[in-house]
Amino acid sequence: MQTKDELIEILKKIVKPYVQDEQAFENVTESTDFLNDLKINSSNLVDIALDVEEEFNIEIDNESMEHMLTVGSAIAIITKKLAEK
Repeated sequence: MQTKDELIEILKKIVKPYVQDEQAFENVTESTDFLNDLKINSSNLVDIALDVEEEFNIEIDNESMEHMLTVGSAIAIITKKLAEK
């Protein structure tokens, strides 16, 4: 199982192509908001969720996807899904 820091690094690699605010990306924390801080458009959040599913070999249901708005919430969802495997 990955540490929180490792998950943040993996998540950064996944979201990097969609980021519109490079400065905010340089300072990503658990409270970083994908839409407001990184300026990722909402349709790209679906792409990110699909990339996360592929990277971690997990399935993210629609309800979880709706809550995946910050780095911290994404990590919580990934951790929970990995624990269920």
